Amino acid sequence: MDHLEFLLRQFLVPDNEARKQAEEQIRLLSKDPQLVPALLHYVRSAQSPEVRQLAGVLLRKKITGHWMQLSPETRNSVKSTLLESITLEPSPPVRRASADVVSVIAKHAIPAGEWPELLPFLHQCSQSAQEEHREVALILFSSLTETIGDLLRPHFATLQGVFVSGLNDQQSNRVRVAALKAVGAFVGYIQTEQEVLMFRELIPPILNVSRMCLANGDEDVAILAFEIFDELVESPAPLLGPTIPVIVQFALEVCSNKHLEANTRYQAIQILSWLSKYKPKTLVKHKMVGPILAVMCPILAEPDTRNHDDEVAPEHAAAEVLDTMAMNLPKKHIFPPVLHFSVSNCRNPDPNYRDAAVMALGVISEGCFEVMKTRLEEVLALVLEALKDKEQVVRGAASFALGQFAEHLQPEINEYYERVLPCIFTVLSDPVPEVQEKAFYSLAAFCENLKEEILPYLAPLMDKLLEALQSNRRDIQETCMSAIGSAAAAAEASFVPYTERVLHFMQGFMVLTKDEDLPARARATELVGIVGMAVGRSVIEPVLPSFIEAALEGFSLDFSELREYSHGFFSNVAEILEEGLTPYLSRIVPLALASCNLDDGTAFDPADSDGDNDDLDKGIGSVSSDEDEDTDSKRIRNFSVRTGVLDEKAAATQALGLYALHTKSSFMPYFEETLKVLKKHLGYFHEDVRLQAVIALQHLFTAIRAAFPKTSNFCSAATDIIMEQYIKIMNEDDDKDTVSQVCSSIVEVIKSVTYDSVEKFIGPLCEATLSLLRQEAVCQQTGDTDSDGDDDDIEHDELLIDAVTDVLPALGSCMGASFEPLFRQFYEPLMKFAKPTRPPNDRTMAVACVAEVAKEIGTAIIPYLDTSMPIAIKELASPDATNRRNGAYCVGELCRNGGEKALQYYNSILVALHPLFGTGETDNGVRDNAAGAVARMINAQPNALPLNQILPVLISALPLKEDMEESETVYGCLCGLISASHPQIMPFVPQLVPVFAQVVVSKDTSTVLKMGIGRAVMQLCGQYGDQMQTLLSSLPPDEATALGSVMKHDSQSGF
Repeated sequence: MDHLEFLLRQFLVPDNEARKQAEEQIRLLSKDPQLVPALLHYVRSAQSPEVRQLAGVLLRKKITGHWMQLSPETRNSVKSTLLESITLEPSPPVRRASADVVSVIAKHAIPAGEWPELLPFLHQCSQSAQEEHREVALILFSSLTETIGDLLRPHFATLQGVFVSGLNDQQSNRVRVAALKAVGAFVGYIQTEQEVLMFRELIPPILNVSRMCLANGDEDVAILAFEIFDELVESPAPLLGPTIPVIVQFALEVCSNKHLEANTRYQAIQILSWLSKYKPKTLVKHKMVGPILAVMCPILAEPDTRNHDDEVAPEHAAAEVLDTMAMNLPKKHIFPPVLHFSVSNCRNPDPNYRDAAVMALGVISEGCFEVMKTRLEEVLALVLEALKDKEQVVRGAASFALGQFAEHLQPEINEYYERVLPCIFTVLSDPVPEVQEKAFYSLAAFCENLKEEILPYLAPLMDKLLEALQSNRRDIQETCMSAIGSAAAAAEASFVPYTERVLHFMQGFMVLTKDEDLPARARATELVGIVGMAVGRSVIEPVLPSFIEAALEGFSLDFSELREYSHGFFSNVAEILEEGLTPYLSRIVPLALASCNLDDGTAFDPADSDGDNDDLDKGIGSVSSDEDEDTDSKRIRNFSVRTGVLDEKAAATQALGLYALHTKSSFMPYFEETLKVLKKHLGYFHEDVRLQAVIALQHLFTAIRAAFPKTSNFCSAATDIIMEQYIKIMNEDDDKDTVSQVCSSIVEVIKSVTYDSVEKFIGPLCEATLSLLRQEAVCQQTGDTDSDGDDDDIEHDELLIDAVTDVLPALGSCMGASFEPLFRQFYEPLMKFAKPTRPPNDRTMAVACVAEVAKEIGTAIIPYLDTSMPIAIKELASPDATNRRNGAYCVGELCRNGGEKALQYYNSILVALHPLFGTGETDNGVRDNAAGAVARMINAQPNALPLNQILPVLISALPLKEDMEESETVYGCLCGLISASHPQIMPFVPQLVPVFAQVVVSKDTSTVLKMGIGRAVMQLCGQYGDQMQTLLSSLPPDEATALGSVMKHDSQSGF
């Protein structure tokens, strides 16, 4: 050990060879426990502070492995010498290095009761008159938190006093900063209500210290406050409580200060985003939503001034906040102020504000889709005007906003295609490539949901797209391919004339092998599959083999995005070829399984030490040998995910499900390995993969039932697996979309099996469904325990609750009337959604659910009639067409199954239905559902109705125009009256025969209904021969032929 100081000095020289030799010598010495007192000696005695610091850093790394081998006397000497170093050492970096060693020793000594004097010593230091002592005490508290944080919790009352004193230290800014860091280290250990209340007292001084640091230019230290709040926001304990308004105010001060660094402002903006996600009720309760929006919207108008890759532009972060607020907060608090900002600035002389005006609308469209649909004319006019702006930044923002509208404002946005498409076409020729790219994105998004509406525009559209495909910019080509895919999907068979040319271009892309070209190759691979889906098997199958081989070759290029899109391509090929995919399964299934089994790509990056030690730590990394460096218990701050691998896993999971669905028995050799992967992915950390696993498991279940007898043990076991897994997800998954998909999938499973197959799961399924309906499930918890606000003011996820309520009629279908005792527990939480104070979507969802349950359980619905019927009748007068439709459907089903008890409501129902048949009703679907309601009432109680008054109104609404699901009910009712020779129907035969003719000529009409109409018309011909022949001869030839055909079929069948 005599030459240890020399080695330490050598370690610090710039000569790499000398450093290597020193490292090797120190590595050999590290096997001897006597290295500990030797290093400690130089921590105290070396003349150079750099050597003293290096000795301390090495000691921290080595002491754990040797501590228990030291004699008690040596251990006591080490402890006392370290405390001496902490109090007497003049160099701050050396004091911090010594403090780090103390924290490592404390991890072992404190639990064993071997260092009782440590905490009193630190408390004494924190009260010292010397600034250095107060600072180092707080630094050591930070270090100790990383090793014995849980053991410090009983002393929190004392620590809180130390922290408050430190944060309020009027004599030393260094002490205040150290106190801020100490609080940040300890915050993760706060749990009890008493600890929460004590911690809240720290928040005002934390803000004061952060403001001081900002004023002094110490922004890196100031943002520690935001790191503390960041952890607090996600905590299930109500740590912030009434201090949230002051935190929001501070964050707004920081993020609106343009003189601060971009990263500092970003940290402040991030806190607002986290509060919007995790504390939405609290923001609403304290009326903070408006002030946040008032600052965020103008930040959107700031030009992008990023100078460094690691800085995040405030305007991008502000857009993230708007998106998060729109997704998590009540829309009535978000949309009006954002719309006001947009309208006020759409003609602002500053182009950045015009950019922000349309960007804001695009950003909030996903979260505020319902309310934006009601103001679509206004917001669309604003965006289309911006599309013509002279400034490229505004045109680009408008193109982005249009794409967002196309994605999220469906289906209403499609009604404006005649206005939107020509505007997008104009921007496709924009001289600025960045604007062009956004225009292609908006075009792709818009075309994706069009069908025949695209046909008049297809030729000029494809001219532009094929021209752009020859651009020398890969980003333009890639976005263009996405637009071509959307156009193909919309045009379907009409795309055939363009298929050969498009595929020719794709062949060129699918042989590219340079890294920079692989994203384009990936897009081309995807596009071939989309085109194949659009034009159909007969067109694509002859040319498909060469593209399949090119896609398979792409897997050898080791590019995750290409593998992802290739899995998508083969998913489409599976849908195109179905059983024809079987010859390729042996090649593509292993590829999909390989992607599923890739390393997750998650990485943890714990900081090793204080900033002052970073360079030294990097320098001595190689001498750490195999000993415990004590990083395992540090709280993980940086978490990263290779999103490319994640997307690849999701695509591969989806592909496996589709291979199984379309090849069925041919897929069974891969069943076991696929099931193993899917079960693993159902618990995957990212919701995108879990969601695809849920869908794929349903497809695998479908394939099993097609491949094996329904009563086989294999099918029974598959049913058990899928029900167990799905119910587990309903109870435990925290992602609403995943749980929503599980509910939809479980409905399909229940419908496909017998009651006996799922009987043992009915109880657990009902419990899970009830928890979701009460909004108490894991996925419905916001974690906002800082507010006691009214839950009604925070909107639930409509898609989730819709999917949940679909489970109830599915259970009714499976169990029949025996579902009624179980339905009782669901009824009250369900009807909470039907309260008059709830939004229209909630009310109509509840009403539709009652209607569907009534349909399945029949007269068992009678006990719920008096509560449900008045609500359904009231919905008939709703200003929302969907509500009127479901109201009509519900009153009809309640009358059909309500027996004598429903008669008391007939008059009220008829009065409420009558306006739905008048000229004031503009929605054809409403009129069709109203006709269905009347037909159900007639079928249930024909003698209780004034048919002479009702039939003229009913028949005047025929034929049905939109909701063809009502056909069986409405036309079946009329055929039934004819079959019974009811006197009230006979005067309307001249109007009915042309209607019947139109119905039978329609390809949407079922064979059963056509035969029923044929029988009715044959009966009429038998009763009114000559008059019927006159009526039939007046029909259009095609309708007459179709009607004659079903009458002839009926006659030959002996009816």
